[in-house]
Amino acid sequence: MEHPAQHYTVDPADVPEHLAQRSRAADAIRAGHPGLIKTRLTRLDDGTLTDTWHWDTAEQMRAAFADALRIPTIGPAMALIRDNSALNGEVIDER
Repeated sequence: MEHPAQHYTVDPADVPEHLAQRSRAADAIRAGHPGLIKTRLTRLDDGTLTDTWHWDTAEQMRAAFADALRIPTIGPAMALIRDNSALNGEVIDER
């Protein structure tokens, strides 16, 4: 499984809108790319967010990422994000 994650901030006043936009974006990605198993958004103690998307395979993840800019719901979801950094990794042990 592949688990790319983004670490970012969203203005606290924009969090409800971000949640709605993120949900629409995930639904749109999942509709075109069924390898998306689940997503998990975590608010850390410092108020930043870590957004992890779990994929069946790296190939499915790369295909979805290549298609992402053509999906209309992605732009509005990304517009609320600040100080974004991306991390990609492969699960090597899960219990």
